[in-house]
Amino acid sequence: MRIDYAIVFVHDMKKSVAFYRDVVGLPLKFETPHWTEFATEGSTLALHPADEPNPDAEPKDDLPAGRCRTGFSVPDLDAFHARLTQHNVPCIQPPKDQFGARIAQYADPDGMVFSVSQQR
Repeated sequence: MRIDYAIVFVHDMKKSVAFYRDVVGLPLKFETPHWTEFATEGSTLALHPADEPNPDAEPKDDLPAGRCRTGFSVPDLDAFHARLTQHNVPCIQPPKDQFGARIAQYADPDGMVFSVSQQR
């Protein structure tokens, strides 16, 4: 068994599509106003409109029950980090060695924190 897809609920579909496509660099599979998919290796990241904006849009690194965090793997975390900082993406944790990999954390336009790693 493997994870097939993850859904991120977003406040502004166009803004989020542009972020994940143009800034993060995910390949767009298709886009509609109510459902968008990115074709990533082995699974799909989908965007769906949220019922309301995130009241906690300020990025935080708290981990309450019932939350999930997406994680991406890139071949060159330093290059990825440079691209995101050029786009003024909030960096929650700069790249550092942790758990046998180099890991960094960033926040998307709705304040959702996501991890990015580079295997050693």
